[in-house]
Amino acid sequence: MTYFSRLTDIVTCNLSRLLESASDPCRAIDDIIREMEEGLAGAKRSVGAARGAEDRIRAELNQHRDQIELWATRARNEVAEHNEMAARQSLLRKRELLHLVEGLEQQQEAHRNTVNHLLTMQRALEARLSEALRKRCELHSGDLARLASGDNAPCSDEAHQHIELEMEALRREVHGTSASASQ
Repeated sequence: MTYFSRLTDIVTCNLSRLLESASDPCRAIDDIIREMEEGLAGAKRSVGAARGAEDRIRAELNQHRDQIELWATRARNEVAEHNEMAARQSLLRKRELLHLVEGLEQQQEAHRNTVNHLLTMQRALEARLSEALRKRCELHSGDLARLASGDNAPCSDEAHQHIELEMEALRREVHGTSASASQ
């Protein structure tokens, strides 16, 4: 089931309400997290693409600014050699490049704003994903408690396998041994 049609849906969703309305909250949270991770990956790609475009514009601006200096120098040299027609041509080229630079500076500012907006969206998605991961832990912890008391069947084998792997890693970290040695 698709929960989100846009990235802003992820940022503005009420996770608790989505889970309350789900017939299987554990499966729903796993699906939601998968969609959030896909959305976050897309957001990161968008940030990268926008930064790349901004870098290309910056390089183009630097190139045109260098050309402006070149045409200004040529105009100065032509005036020094009393070649006013060539100096005028050089100044005309310089002026064209100045207008081009003005337009590119506006584009660069627009790209900078886009990058900032995308980064804000990316951070919001990361926060929502973090919240969903926490909710999943809460749901799975509740399932484990019910399992221990014999109340319900497990939420999903995959989730419990994941938790058991994490538990094994924590045991090794804390005790320096494998779980089988402590059992």
